[in-house]
Amino acid sequence: MRIRAITFDLDDTLWPIAPAMLRAEQRLNAWLGAHCPRAAQAYPIDAMRALRDRVAQEHPQIAHDFGAQRRLALRAALLPHGYGEDEVAGAYTAFYAARNEVECYADALPALDQLKARYPLGAITNGNADLDAIGLRHYFRFSLHASDFGSAKPAPDIFLAACAQLGLAPAEVLHVGDDPALDVVGAHQAGLRCAWLNRGEATWTQLGFAAPTAPDLVIGDLAQLVEMLARSEAVA
Repeated sequence: MRIRAITFDLDDTLWPIAPAMLRAEQRLNAWLGAHCPRAAQAYPIDAMRALRDRVAQEHPQIAHDFGAQRRLALRAALLPHGYGEDEVAGAYTAFYAARNEVECYADALPALDQLKARYPLGAITNGNADLDAIGLRHYFRFSLHASDFGSAKPAPDIFLAACAQLGLAPAEVLHVGDDPALDVVGAHQAGLRCAWLNRGEATWTQLGFAAPTAPDLVIGDLAQLVEMLARSEAVA
């Protein structure tokens, strides 16, 4: 397998997203308690989570933009209680800062260090992580966010846009991600090679996916990716 560049998913590939999201919800709840107590009383964490989910369902046109969904939910929570756009902006700022306080998997940074020395790297994400705030921007030539691009994985166009930025054919690019449908099937359908980062125990067929869409590589962590690519290069 001749690979000339690698693209990465971010959330649940380089770091677990659940702890960061819980921290962000808690930080938002504390901020509302201090600055918008009426809204905080009406929307504790569980209620705010349900409101955000409802907003997402009611606005499918922004399914690719989690930030826009969150801001709409905050407006729905704050404006009826007499707060304005300044409070909406402040609440979102508090939430978003905590959302970017991530802790990378132990294998992530060593792998990025080694891979960056051998390949150009890019990021393709449906989420709204800020690589500058997180401190990982220097690893990547670019990051494509679904919110900015206008469509999300598994749509092939966002993968093809990454290949265009790299100046490479899809078959020369390996996409690495944890989500079988969004990352693996999406990359496969766009013509990229794909590595499924499977930190669990389920197999491809156990998850109900067809064999023709199976990943080129299955890895339990990113250290395995480094090893497999090194072996592949040695016999190329």
